[in-house]
Amino acid sequence: MALDFASLARLSERQNSTVMVPKGDEQPASPRIHTLGATELRQSAKRISRVDESIRDLARNMLRSMYAAKGIGLAAPQVGVQQQLLVIDLEPEEAANPPLVLINPEISNTSEELDTYEEGCLSIPGVYLQVVRPSRVEISYRDELGRPQRRKADGLLARCILHELDHLKGVLFVDRVTDEISLNSELQRLGLNSAHVQPLA
Repeated sequence: MALDFASLARLSERQNSTVMVPKGDEQPASPRIHTLGATELRQSAKRISRVDESIRDLARNMLRSMYAAKGIGLAAPQVGVQQQLLVIDLEPEEAANPPLVLINPEISNTSEELDTYEEGCLSIPGVYLQVVRPSRVEISYRDELGRPQRRKADGLLARCILHELDHLKGVLFVDRVTDEISLNSELQRLGLNSAHVQPLA
C-alpha cells in the first residue's frame, strides 16, 4: 500500500507521547501475538473505564510486540487482552515519531467512497489479500492521558484504524476478503485452516 503523506504529517504533529518505547525488533519481554484460530481473537473487547498507568503500560507492551513483529498497528485482543485499546505507528523506522494510542475508539463517520488495497495482519503472518474499506474515517477516542480526542483520517491511516477497530469486535481482515479462491489459496499455502475464517454477510 502507498503511504498517505498527509496522514503521516498529521500523525507526526502529535506531541511527544508518554508511551513511546525504543523501536526495532529487539524488544524485551514483549507479549505474544495470538494467531488465527485463537479464541482471544474472536471475542469482543470491553470499554476501558479508567485510563491510568496500567493502561499506559499495556500500550507500551503492545508497542513492543508490534515493533518486534515489524507491524504498524496492533489491538489489545491480539495480545490476549479484551480491552478497547489500539496502538498505531505508520513510521516504525523513525525513532522520533510518536505512536498513536486509541482508547475506546468509536467511528463517527465513514466516507461513501471505497478503496481496495492489500492488507496483512500480525495475527495471520504471511497472508496478504485485497480488502475493500471506506477511504476516509472520522473517530472519537481517548488518548493515553485519558483526554477526549477526535480525528479524521484517510489513506493508510484510515485503513489501519478500521483494520484494528475490527479486532475489537472479534473480526479479522480475512473475514472481509471476497475473493474466496485467493483466500483459500493463501491459507492453504501457509497450512492455515480456512474454517477459522468467519465471512461477513
